[in-house]
Amino acid sequence: MASHHHHHAGHSHPPASIAPSILRLSVIERLSMSAVLIAVLWAAVFWALS
Repeated sequence: MASHHHHHAGHSHPPASIAPSILRLSVIERLSMSAVLIAVLWAAVFWALS
């Protein structure tokens, strides 16, 4: 069993998706992202309980 996959001849590796690193964001951006995530989680809880 191979530990990684191989590409056929003539086919290059697909480009990696570029995602912004959380550590590169400012403190305000990290806090706002976490606040949005908490709000979404609480909304899901209230929706599930109703």
